Amino acid sequence: MPSDAALENLARIGQLDKVPFSSELMARMLATARSRLIDAQRSDNSAETRFDCAYTAIRAIADAALLAHGYRTSTSKPGHHQTTIQCLSHTLGVSVGVVRVLDALRKQRNLSDYDGESITDQALVECIEQALRLQELAVRRFGGQG
Repeated sequence: MPSDAALENLARIGQLDKVPFSSELMARMLATARSRLIDAQRSDNSAETRFDCAYTAIRAIADAALLAHGYRTSTSKPGHHQTTIQCLSHTLGVSVGVVRVLDALRKQRNLSDYDGESITDQALVECIEQALRLQELAVRRFGGQG
């Protein structure tokens, strides 16, 4: 399914809301991603904080990519983080395999936040690496905004 058609379908079923593009909002989202990624790489922060910062960077980039297409996730529906991540294949051209990795990181974040599960070194490194790759994609796609 072409990207725009997939996003339109998600809007039709209430998973996405149409929104007007805002360069100011885009800049803030990308600035948030950059700031959180810097914090994620600070070794004096705990593993949980670093993971949470890297995950927040991933989400901010995914939200910015949706905004660039005129959408945002419907926060009134459950699973809006999952929808945001899954849309990356349509908004930034991320492979299905990468989307699966990002979704696993989302699940790990939920386990950490809601069940107190510890963040492994492997999960932390993966989350930071994925956030850095997404940031590179966003910079190529959106340029110097933010």
